[in-house]
Amino acid sequence: MLRPEPVVVERAHVVGVVGARGGAGASSLAAALARVLSATTATVLVDLDRGCAGLDVLVGLEGVDGVRWPDLASARGDVDGDDLLALLPRWGSCAVLSADRSRPVPPEAAVVADVLHALSRAAGVLVLDLDRSAVVAGESVAAVCDTVLVVTPRDLRATAGALALRESWRDPGTDVGLVVRGPAPGGLGVAELAEAVGLPVRAVLPADRRLAAGVERTGLPATGPLARAARRLARGLA
Repeated sequence: MLRPEPVVVERAHVVGVVGARGGAGASSLAAALARVLSATTATVLVDLDRGCAGLDVLVGLEGVDGVRWPDLASARGDVDGDDLLALLPRWGSCAVLSADRSRPVPPEAAVVADVLHALSRAAGVLVLDLDRSAVVAGESVAAVCDTVLVVTPRDLRATAGALALRESWRDPGTDVGLVVRGPAPGGLGVAELAEAVGLPVRAVLPADRRLAAGVERTGLPATGPLARAARRLARGLA
């Protein structure tokens, strides 16, 4: 008697991005990486930073209609990922699920889990802008990530923060790496930082004084050091 072939349900590759300390630039990197990946596969940029005013502001979608986290307060159980994907605002080819600065109530953990599960069946990649404090406390969805990028400035406070975050990933199957940002006010080298933290370096992002001003004027730039780092990281994921 022939046995039926097992059904394999494909799911998205889940990338988590988190800052080793506040102001590390994790949200900007998450957005830049999601934009690059969206050119080749259905990609969703997901805002999970509870202290953020909303990723839609960063990418210039604050005035665009579409579903935000507060609209999904009752999204439980078997959520239709394709329908949800169609309702999200678009940043170019990238879908964005953002917090809402006018309704700053974070979603419940069960809602986040069901929504991410639904989106993971409808998209090729999910890029999660993780909440650092939730990761350290073990309250985030970081455990479902296939890849985690820890954005780490070259200073002692960030090094200590990266060490604290490293303990959050105990699954040996999770690919965890550093994205090291400059400058180094005390002369801390990239190799020294990586050795101290015990994680490999996936990309080095030099200081870019034009980035903050560019975001204010025209939005997240598609060229420059941040964009180049995002392209390198995307190639590594592929």
